[in-house]
This record gives sequence, C-alpha cells and structure tokens, in this order.
Amino acid sequence: MEIPMNPVFTSVRVGRYALSNRLVMAPMTRSRAGFDGTPGELAAKYYAQRAALGLIVTEGTQPSDDGQGYLTTPGIYTPAHIVGWRKVTSAVHDKGGHIFIQLMHAGRMSHPDNTPHHRQGVAPSAIAPGAGMFTATGMQDIPAPRALTTEEVRQTVADFRHAARSAIEAGSDGVEIHGANAYLVQQFFAPSANTRTDEYGGSIENRARFAIEVARAIAEEIGADRTAIRLSPGATLWGIDEGAEGPDLYRYLVAELDQLGLAHLHILHQGNEPLLSDIRKLWHQSLILNRPGRPRDQIGGDVASGLADLEAYGQMVLANPDFVVRLKADAGMNEADHSTFFGGTARGYTDYPALSARTDIGS
Repeated sequence: MEIPMNPVFTSVRVGRYALSNRLVMAPMTRSRAGFDGTPGELAAKYYAQRAALGLIVTEGTQPSDDGQGYLTTPGIYTPAHIVGWRKVTSAVHDKGGHIFIQLMHAGRMSHPDNTPHHRQGVAPSAIAPGAGMFTATGMQDIPAPRALTTEEVRQTVADFRHAARSAIEAGSDGVEIHGANAYLVQQFFAPSANTRTDEYGGSIENRARFAIEVARAIAEEIGADRTAIRLSPGATLWGIDEGAEGPDLYRYLVAELDQLGLAHLHILHQGNEPLLSDIRKLWHQSLILNRPGRPRDQIGGDVASGLADLEAYGQMVLANPDFVVRLKADAGMNEADHSTFFGGTARGYTDYPALSARTDIGS
C-alpha cells in the first residue's frame, strides 16, 4: 500500500508568493549581529542553509533604537542594516527560498546598556516587567520603562512603517510584525502592562489599536500581501497578564486584522484550543501554527486537520539545516545545543551537520 505524502510537503500560497512546502522556520533570537545592529557575517550562510523550508521568518529585528532590547540583535532602519540584510536575502533567494524579516520592538523588555542610545526603555506604561536581562557586564534587573506619550505611540507606528520599507529595500519578501512573547505589541494588550487612559488603553478596542495601526501602516507602505503578524494569545511571560478579557481581545483583533488582507497570521499556541478554533474561523488568509515542543510524529497534523495552512518549527530547524530533507527521509535529527543559542561564533550556528556528513538515514 502506498503511504500518503505528508501534507506539509505540498505547495501553498502565502500573500503574493507560491511556496514549495508548508514548513516555516520560526523566528529565533541568535544575538550575533554587530553592535550597530548590522547582521553578522555568518547570518547569510545560516539562513541560506535553511532555505528549503517554504518560508523563513527571521529573528526579531528592531525597527528603531528604542526598539532594541537584547545585546547584539539586528536592526532594519539604517543604510548599513539594509546592506547587511541584502546579503542575507540574496543568499536565501539564490537557494530558491522565501524570507520575511520579523519586526520586533522589545518595549519594556530592554536594558539601556544594550541599546545604541543607552536610554530608558519605552512601553505603554511605566511598569517594570520584574525580570532580568543579560548585558555586556552580566545579568541586570530590567529598570522600569518610560511611558510613551500619545504622540510617541504614533511615531512608533511610523518607525514600524519605515522599517518595513527598509526591509523591502533589503530584498526581504515581506515582514512579520512581532505581536507575541511579551514585547511591545503584546504589552499594549495586557492590563498588567498597559494602564493608559488615552485611546491606546482601557477597552479591548483601545488596547488592540496599536497593533492594528502598525499592521495598517505597513500594509499601506509595502502591500498587505507582504505584511504579516505573529501573536501568542494567553502568553504570560515576564509579567504579562491579559486578564479574563484576553480571549475576547484576540477575537476582536483577529477579525479586524483579517479585513486588511494580510499575507499570514502566525500563532504561537499556548493551549487554548477553543480560542484557536475561533481564530481559524475568523481568519481568511494563510494561518501558520507554531506548537512549541510538538513531537516529530505529529508534524503535519494541523495541516492535515485543516486547523493550519502551514506549521512553524524552531529548535529542530536551528539544529538541522536540512530539516526538510531529514523529514522526507525519516532520518534522525541533530539535537540543539542550548549553550550556543545566543551570541558566539559559527559553533551552534552554521556548523550543524547535514545528512551528507552523517550516516543516520533511517535511524
């Protein structure tokens, strides 16, 4: 009897692009950029090694000086950044891949020692996350951020717009807004981080406003079919608590974003299956689903069930540059080396062996 092909190996359209398969490289911070935010010399090799996936979503990339949180993360708002990212996108395109640069404003998840201007972080409200952050001098407590003024919120929307245009100039196929994992966009969603009394705080509609304005501005600038967003409904990292209204906020937000006709919605799933089902019904474009820790034998399950159009994978892709080949061959997978995730050299970045260097097919 012929074994049916896993549906993740079938082609799919996302925005304006026809992708060769439904496997996505999830965004993963690697902290290997220069101190000015320009992608490091090995970044082009790292991403090109993984170009066989249908879509690559890059590590979070700050849209401004204020947007940087961690040490040596890349930016996409200066001419030098554009030149650096162009090397990355060209290398991926030369291998036949597609790549979206993820735009990530860290908000209050920032330390002044890690940013170019060494200023206090900014956020919806002046509430510290109660967490520490690695800096060049070691771990330090994250100080309380400064609350953005209403005009500064609007300027931040403009910063995202500029960064999206810069990403396209750098050859990116599109951008994904980072609206997940306790960074600035999600900070606006959560009453624990947002106590504003202007049009960006209070009601569900007001707390969702910033995300919608960012998405609309970017769609106007580069096209909705090159604009995407990642969300993590219910995530509780670093003091984030979306409260009892959280699920209803996401239902409202997804319905509003759906009207923009964006390329994709990328969900980092936290386990609320009824909400995920509702999101699937509300969203009419491509939906990418990332289930952290998904076992290998369940790869393709969400596409097969119709719950998702594509599936995203992180650590397995990080450790296996030939992830697609290994899946098709039912080959063994390299284990990720956690000690090399952030910062460093080629070790644990571009030196994971491919199948051609091993004899583990069928193992």
